[in-house]
Amino acid sequence: MSDQQYGWQCARHWGVILWFIWSGMLAMNSQAQTTSAAATEAQPSVRQMLGQKLMLDLRYYCPEPTAAGKCRTPLTSLPAELAKLISQYDIGGVILFAENLQDSQQIIGLNRQLQQAAARSTLKQPLFISIDQEGGRVARLPRQLATSFSGNMAIGATYPEHGNHFATVAGTIMADELLALGINVNFAPTVDVNVNPDNPVINVRSFAESPAVVAELGAAMTAAMQQRGVIAALKHFPGHGDTHVDSHLGLPRVEHSREQIDQVDLLPFTEIINKQQPGMIMTAHIQYPALDSSTFTAKDGQQMLKPATLSRAILHDLLRQQLGYQGLIVTDALDMAGISHFFSPHDAVIQTFAAGADIALMPVKLQSPAELADLAALLKALEQAVADGRLNKTELLASYQRISRLKQQYPLLPKSTAAEQLARAERLLGSQAHRQAELALAQAAITRIPRTAGDNQAALPSLIGKKILLIMPDSNKAAALSLALQQQSQQTLNIQSLSLLQDDLTGAAALLAKSDVVISGFITPMPSLAEIGGMDDVSALGPLAARYQRQQQDLLALLRQVAQLKIPHVYLSLRAPYDAAVYGQYADISLASYAYNSEDEAIAAGFPGATYTALARVLLGQVKPGGQLPVTVKSAAERSAPAKHGPAH
Repeated sequence: MSDQQYGWQCARHWGVILWFIWSGMLAMNSQAQTTSAAATEAQPSVRQMLGQKLMLDLRYYCPEPTAAGKCRTPLTSLPAELAKLISQYDIGGVILFAENLQDSQQIIGLNRQLQQAAARSTLKQPLFISIDQEGGRVARLPRQLATSFSGNMAIGATYPEHGNHFATVAGTIMADELLALGINVNFAPTVDVNVNPDNPVINVRSFAESPAVVAELGAAMTAAMQQRGVIAALKHFPGHGDTHVDSHLGLPRVEHSREQIDQVDLLPFTEIINKQQPGMIMTAHIQYPALDSSTFTAKDGQQMLKPATLSRAILHDLLRQQLGYQGLIVTDALDMAGISHFFSPHDAVIQTFAAGADIALMPVKLQSPAELADLAALLKALEQAVADGRLNKTELLASYQRISRLKQQYPLLPKSTAAEQLARAERLLGSQAHRQAELALAQAAITRIPRTAGDNQAALPSLIGKKILLIMPDSNKAAALSLALQQQSQQTLNIQSLSLLQDDLTGAAALLAKSDVVISGFITPMPSLAEIGGMDDVSALGPLAARYQRQQQDLLALLRQVAQLKIPHVYLSLRAPYDAAVYGQYADISLASYAYNSEDEAIAAGFPGATYTALARVLLGQVKPGGQLPVTVKSAAERSAPAKHGPAH
């Protein structure tokens, strides 16, 4: 090697060494900048962290002056003043209701407006855009647009034959359809164990009365949704399955022992936390004395037990520490009477954050320009609570970091243009494959309810060539079943209908006298606020309850006439199957569908809905009812018999 070659080689070696040193310095500088940026992001202001912990209700908005609580104008496009609030206060999330949702283009447009507002905030954190899309009774997306399924108890009825198949299918399809629209959080599944037949708000929203079955099906649905990119939220912790009061209207108390709580109420939550790490868990506005017997002073001065939503013993000590839950704790709606009757809005949010909740759902109403200042007032009150030590700043930072981590783990923002997103949504929502899956669940769930143990002998009456009378809760349900029967039958059927909403039933006796077969159906219990929408609808419950009571009385009178005339009769339990003990005693055969929803527009277009198609196939003898009761249905005699155990306590 010449001296010149040796010199060039040395220079090259030193050049490589210097390049490595220079690259390392750049990398360290870049890492330092990244670390510095991360540190800056990890230390937002107190107000910014608090804003991320709020999930706002945008159901209604009236741009003109409106009396508090009177606005009923659906928000379908984001007003500039609300967009400004989301940006200004670094709001963490919103919840959408049926009123916000019209069609794919409108829903996508609204959700993109919401995310654009969040992108203009200082933190630039994307929004949690949430919904209650449980399926069955509680489904916010228009049923003619999206695939709603028959709900959890229908899935529970398929469990003995199909295992967790339909829980997985429903979770997958609902997640795909939600994410296509830009909705990234689903407040589902409900994993309450429905052990109370008189539960007014859960009933068919539960998979079953068996904690193990609820745990398995809830885990399957959670896994399916989260694998498809939608955050699941188990509800309602620590369990809403044994209540006789709707927490929208009052404050229920569950008097279970700690052993019973562990074995029944908590078991699904415990199992799913261990297996799936659900992104969120929603609290219940329920008192559990065995878990927390401490009291609070309500705003009217009375002393009361703390509900779970405000209990540190339940949210922090039990859920966070004992069960090891690392995800987000979100409250049920704070405008529900279980909270709002006893706390001011500011106190409720402070108390639930102090208890360990990460997100306050619907903490303040923003339905008119005059109410917009209430958000700033709430944040000011929360900041003061941090300043004076009522809220721990270290815990606030930890909560914010949990929120930030979850937002990074899921695809909260659409990755395509609005046009591409709309095209995908229109391909997915209510597609033929999805509707077939919806019908498959409805069909597999149809259950024959025995009048006595082993009573499965009586054959369904033939409908061909017979005069059929349908006695249904309203004309919509009658039209849906009539349409489904005509579509599924190879021969035209002779069908007449009687709606229990009719004011004049004087012609019912004549119709009965001319009928060869009666098919009756009813919906028990009456709709709850969870199904209707929320506390904004509470004024509708009074007239609804009066009408419902009259329907019950009229149905019983008609069914007694059917029994006296000895007309072949099939009773359809269209919601919770417990009512077969009351109405099914007048029928030869009772069937349960666990679902009843139908849409006037869809019926007019020739689509009766999956539930009524499935019922029609069974009534025509084309398919045998293959579902099995996931809850115990006692006969009328068993329900009226005195208890053989000690008094309730």
